[in-house]
Amino acid sequence: MATKSKASTGKATASASSATTAPAIAPYKLKKGEEYMNEDQKAHFRIILNNWKIELMEEVDRTVHHMQDEAGNLPDPNDRATQEEEFSLELKTRDRERKLIKKIDKTLESLEHDEYGYCQSCGVDIGIRRLEARPTAGLCIDCKTLAEIKEKQITG
Repeated sequence: MATKSKASTGKATASASSATTAPAIAPYKLKKGEEYMNEDQKAHFRIILNNWKIELMEEVDRTVHHMQDEAGNLPDPNDRATQEEEFSLELKTRDRERKLIKKIDKTLESLEHDEYGYCQSCGVDIGIRRLEARPTAGLCIDCKTLAEIKEKQITG
């Protein structure tokens, strides 16, 4: 039974890492003279964000079913401990994903209010390539870098 748990743990780790990044969609092709955050760009990022959210929600459903299927009263204390540890790791991953879903929802809301793509700190364009890499980015690269430097100074 311990072998089955190890295989399941590897699967949970693989799915956890893929769920923390947006699903692969062809990068937006900028057109010459195109206005920043036009309707085509908004539609592109709306698709990315919605697909990512759906993928995360499907992963939550798979976790629930996996935990229901695997939950059993194992007689061996080692097998039980392995299963409990696996469940604990899955729940931690799902909690991170739950927070990410909330951030995606907040980002979709900012997209609807024409605030998406602009730095929340200084107001400049975040940039299409940065948003492709991090669709939920709320800060331009300069403000994000400054924020990280300040955080390192505070935390040591």
